[in-house]
Amino acid sequence: MAVVPASVDSIRRAAEILRRGGLVAFPTETVYGLGADALAPAACARIFEVKRRPRFDPLIVHVGDVAALDAVCDFRDARAQRLAAAFWPGPLTLVVPKTAALHDIVTSGLPTVAVRVPEHPVARALLAESRTPIAAPSANPFGYISPTLAIHVERQLGSAVELVLDGGACTLGVESTIVDVSGEHATLLRPGALATERIEALIGELRRPEHSATPRAPGQLPSHYAPRTPLFVVEPGGFDVRAGERAGLLAFAEPDGALAARCAVVEVLSRARDPNEAAVNLFAALHRLDGALLDVIYAERVPSAGLGAAIHDRLERAAAARKS
Repeated sequence: MAVVPASVDSIRRAAEILRRGGLVAFPTETVYGLGADALAPAACARIFEVKRRPRFDPLIVHVGDVAALDAVCDFRDARAQRLAAAFWPGPLTLVVPKTAALHDIVTSGLPTVAVRVPEHPVARALLAESRTPIAAPSANPFGYISPTLAIHVERQLGSAVELVLDGGACTLGVESTIVDVSGEHATLLRPGALATERIEALIGELRRPEHSATPRAPGQLPSHYAPRTPLFVVEPGGFDVRAGERAGLLAFAEPDGALAARCAVVEVLSRARDPNEAAVNLFAALHRLDGALLDVIYAERVPSAGLGAAIHDRLERAAAARKS
């Protein structure tokens, strides 16, 4: 694996790797993605192998603009068009009917595909240079903490990826919000970096999906985004550290001093109590805690308004890993 700063030359090199069926990790505004040519089934199959991702979990397809969607999906739905006009490029993924040109491996056999137009300049330059849609889930082993720095990709995927474009820290820090507009009712499949309230202000209330063993989009499985260290979601100040326990604390804001003193490591997501800042810091803080040789991580609940809902979703799924 080569980790190189994003530049005109390295993006050109990355595009060539994609065109010949290789894998490239690259930054988006949300997290780093593990990309393959979305129209090359063998390349997309390698994504599942490298991530150890179950084949029933579909991929997100990234395109440079709405005009490029014709190759992968039917984008005539009026709700999809309104949301795209308002929020693309940006951290919104829409689930719409797919075209026959897109192989079933990308969509896990579903008749729909998850698509988005990313905002990050490196992602957009790579899409323009490669001249193909790019299928790209997060660039990490399946179920583990998503990467927001190039070094996270390097540590987690080793030599399995031909090239990592280093574009610095991701500016939003949590994955895109996913909305399914393929049916009669628009459905929120995953809360993310675009607040649900902003979407509902444009197209009305979103339904929440019924539980299903077969995901319709990434990030729907009960256990996901998890550190290897056991993680428990707790009320702020509503827990205690056991004698002899090397504990880490993931606090939303400045924690109680006495409680923090009993923890070996403390990570504060936002001293200003800003959910946007907390979202940006979430995965990087979890990576640091997971590397601190702890017995347990206690993660405080965050207010659920705005991006707090996305943070809460990620923490609950991370905690679910200890139950599986």
